[in-house]
Amino acid sequence: MAHTELNLRERRTIEDMRNAKVPVVRIAAELGRHRSTVYREIRRNAFTDDEPPYLSGYYGMTAQRSAEARRARRRKLVRLRDLRDAVILQFKEGWSPEQIAGRLGSEGSPVRVSHETIYTYVYGPDGRSGELARYLPSRRKKRRPRYARRPRGQVFPPDRSIHQRPGQVTSRETFGDWEGDLMIFERAQGKMNVASLVERKTRFAVLFRNNGRSSTHIMRRLIDVMELLPQPARRSITFDRGFEFREWRKLKSGIGTDAWLGCDLPRDFYSTVD
Repeated sequence: MAHTELNLRERRTIEDMRNAKVPVVRIAAELGRHRSTVYREIRRNAFTDDEPPYLSGYYGMTAQRSAEARRARRRKLVRLRDLRDAVILQFKEGWSPEQIAGRLGSEGSPVRVSHETIYTYVYGPDGRSGELARYLPSRRKKRRPRYARRPRGQVFPPDRSIHQRPGQVTSRETFGDWEGDLMIFERAQGKMNVASLVERKTRFAVLFRNNGRSSTHIMRRLIDVMELLPQPARRSITFDRGFEFREWRKLKSGIGTDAWLGCDLPRDFYSTVD
């Protein structure tokens, strides 16, 4: 079920039932919401006044305005097209969100944006549809909370960078080294996509269809296709840093094929089919 924000009617219901001392569990049942949703709503949008403290409490209209203000801040890059275009341009030129936010501040721009807002946009629906996370120095599937525990290993470690590939792979001297990518279709086509494999020396191409974009599914299909070839014909595959390929380690354990990773493959390998 798609997530929907609480509306003003629901917030007024929460206010009335709170004033009547109704337990949160019963409020949630009345609204058809999970109790954690109601607890979170009260915690985030309750009004607090130290002087006089008896005015503190949950007010439906005040809560609605607080939620709208928070949502407006979060969606600044959606609402302001000029700002969004400027940020995306700098982003694609290699600037980090911290650098972009700092530059806007130092230049005295009338409209500013924090680096957290940029990260939120990148990992939100609009940023994912534009695959903006490709341009992050350290890309992750989701935005990690600032103080979250750090993972034990990297999804795309530096020692698997394309810059670490053996010379014969880079120079296309031998047969058996491939480049892989995913051709993503417009949203109306659902999650269907086509994976492409191109042998670097001969430019021989293999295409196969996928009905999903999960890395586990894609790697399983890729192994099924490649294991039909003799080992010397499938020595390595180079991918971009798309998260569709985050299970690249399965290639080595599954069919003995090395994987190399990078974000600077030729631009014709970043294909989007309209």
